[in-house]
Amino acid sequence: MARPQKRYVCQACGSATSKWAGQCADCAEWNTLVEEAGAVVTPFAARHDLRSGGRPVVLVGLDAETPLPPRMATCIAEFDRALGGGMVTGSATLIGGDPGIGKSTLLLQAAARMALAGRDVAYVSGEEAADQVRLRARRLGLGMAPVRLASATSVRDILTTLGQGAAPDLLIIDSIQTMHSDLIEGAPGTVSQVRASAQELIRFAKDRGTALVLVGHVTKDGSIAGPRVLEHMVDTVLSFEGERSHQYRILRAVKNRFGGTDEIGVFAMAEEGLAEVANPSALFLTVRGDGVSGATVFPAMEGTRPVLVEIQALTVRLASGATPRRAVVGWDAGRLAMILAVLEARCGLSFSTAEVYLNVAGGYRIADPAADMAVAAALVSALAERPVPSEAIAFGEVALSGEIRPVAHGALRLKEAAKLGFGRALVPASVAEAGGPIALAGFRTLGQLVDHLLGRD
Repeated sequence: MARPQKRYVCQACGSATSKWAGQCADCAEWNTLVEEAGAVVTPFAARHDLRSGGRPVVLVGLDAETPLPPRMATCIAEFDRALGGGMVTGSATLIGGDPGIGKSTLLLQAAARMALAGRDVAYVSGEEAADQVRLRARRLGLGMAPVRLASATSVRDILTTLGQGAAPDLLIIDSIQTMHSDLIEGAPGTVSQVRASAQELIRFAKDRGTALVLVGHVTKDGSIAGPRVLEHMVDTVLSFEGERSHQYRILRAVKNRFGGTDEIGVFAMAEEGLAEVANPSALFLTVRGDGVSGATVFPAMEGTRPVLVEIQALTVRLASGATPRRAVVGWDAGRLAMILAVLEARCGLSFSTAEVYLNVAGGYRIADPAADMAVAAALVSALAERPVPSEAIAFGEVALSGEIRPVAHGALRLKEAAKLGFGRALVPASVAEAGGPIALAGFRTLGQLVDHLLGRD
């Protein structure tokens, strides 16, 4: 009889090896390899032929009728937006975020509101006692919601309890790293335990039509802790982002099998919990009058939602021989270096003797390449101490040749700016030719934009 093969699995990255080592060869972490029981290895000659003996699989065409999956509203509009319209019955959702960011608060609010709307909701906490969750609900003003509450870590106990009678419409597990399956050896939080516990919970959700929400811990670099396969097992992955020093929180869809990705829901942390922000631009725009140099408003796109943010730049001239500093908050430092190089090489401006500081107001983070033109306008304004008109926005991608390239969703960006009272936009020439609800100034090169801002045109 063949012996079970020993496997050593890294608890940091999930990679497996047949021999123990002090350092994982894949992620370079130390003392993370833990032995797991492996499968019985059968010699190749003794294996059965996989071309026969199985059950036939039904193959269907792409044109077959497929009804849309039913959804349940969470009674929180921003939460529903990030999910793509609500929770899908029988789906599995994974939500991750930094400790204390508000994951449990958001899910408790959603659970209570759905329960008050007539849904059967079960909330299982592996980190807090039931009394602690109950006290938090009272602080949020939701103590009377008919949520079924439990504090447990055994997956077998949880599924045995929920299997008695009708399954709940929504099941929240807080968190998956605290769950333990007696089918697998190992402590809660290990790769094997997280994988096995999630698999059993997801199987229950699929079989009984329950919407499952798993809370996941994150590592120091912001990725969800545990095996990478966990993100592949679930249908939706949500990232709850924000800084403790700022009141806003962003719920971002990283993966969604039932909707679009990069959709966001915006919340503000208040005494009564997380409050929805219907107009996110109000959080990230600074109230300022005329005469402020180095500030430009940029309409960023988050999924299908435009969000207006303010980009601030400051330049400080240094004495001869000093090394200038470049500091960036909320944007890519490499892209700032590229914009500075284009301004020097193509437009004749000198930043080599000046320190440059760039900040996105409100702690917002931008990854949209359309911010190039707004950043360039803020830098030129700060260097020349000539303010960009306060009623103007700017967007467009800057190429290394100095050309200003068109970007996607120009009409949506202009519509949002008009709705918030902006009357002018600095845009690529192709966007200006198409027209819009506000006055448009189109530019083909970055040099034309610089001449416009400096009053040379």
